[in-house]
Amino acid sequence: MKDNVSSLLKNKNMAYLASETSHASEKKVKRIAFLLLENFSLMAFTGAVDALITTNLMKSKTVYEVLVVGSEEGVTVSDVGIEVKNDISLAALDIYHMPLDVLIVCGGLRVRPKTTALLRNKLKSADSHGVVLGGLWNGAYFLAEAGLLNGYQCAYHPDGRAMMLEEFWEVSISTRSFIVDRNRLSCAGASSSLSMMLEVVRADCSNEVASAVEEMLSCDKGLDSPDISTISVDQNQTLPEKLKTSLQLMKNNIEEPLSISEIANWVNISRRQLERLFCNYVNASPSRYYMELRLTRARQLLQQTNKPVAEIAVAAGFVSMSHFRSCFYQLFDITPGQFRKSCQTERH
Repeated sequence: MKDNVSSLLKNKNMAYLASETSHASEKKVKRIAFLLLENFSLMAFTGAVDALITTNLMKSKTVYEVLVVGSEEGVTVSDVGIEVKNDISLAALDIYHMPLDVLIVCGGLRVRPKTTALLRNKLKSADSHGVVLGGLWNGAYFLAEAGLLNGYQCAYHPDGRAMMLEEFWEVSISTRSFIVDRNRLSCAGASSSLSMMLEVVRADCSNEVASAVEEMLSCDKGLDSPDISTISVDQNQTLPEKLKTSLQLMKNNIEEPLSISEIANWVNISRRQLERLFCNYVNASPSRYYMELRLTRARQLLQQTNKPVAEIAVAAGFVSMSHFRSCFYQLFDITPGQFRKSCQTERH
């Protein structure tokens, strides 16, 4: 495992480990409120919330607290007729006594761009308290109407951009699917809300955590669903065929690993040529990548099953428990047993 090349697999795997020394665990919990307007886009709302909740599941401590705010008490009806229970009504929301870090207005195709004095005043109050403001779909309209997007870039649904350009001259309406401009967030529709919130996660936690969350939630976008931890490699269409074949051979031979020379022979190139391909395209030597691929399988089994650690070691291609523990610790700075225990603690 002594390899000076940093592999993408290590970075992605580290996002799944509940490190007690991680910077994210030292920060206070960030409270993010979603204001649901009648007929809000359920897909946009759940995409944004999913990014936050999945981040919580990957960390040893809660990073985000989600608060659902409705125009009234009770429930808010979404665009598909599904009701979402409100934690609090907009009228009862008191930023002074219930501090927020982020407040996002959830719009939708059937949400009319027509504000109220209550909504306008609550948004202005939030802004005066330093709350980051955002809008999903046409939710940004309500920020703009309150004068809170002047001088900012804003992503907006294509059908409403002409209206926004006409009404709000001081707002820069973008054609991008989502925008994070300083303390303002906005996305153009349902599919871009996840990407917008991943930028928040990236800023709060790390690029590795955001990438892991994205892969967890987007693993089925392609025709096939490869192993999550290798998805960016599997979907890279620029890889040479011999490298693709080598990667597939490694994935197909986890329990009984091949030697690097055997893999090179299979694809009819020299070991040196294979090493060059890996370093150029995967940013790791073949042996390093293969070891991390096997340890990724071990990490997944420790996290998702109740199999004994000894069985998991064998499933990952290790004949010696001491060698497995040593390699796992070198990669993750935690023993397999400690990691298993942390996973069980999170589930309960």
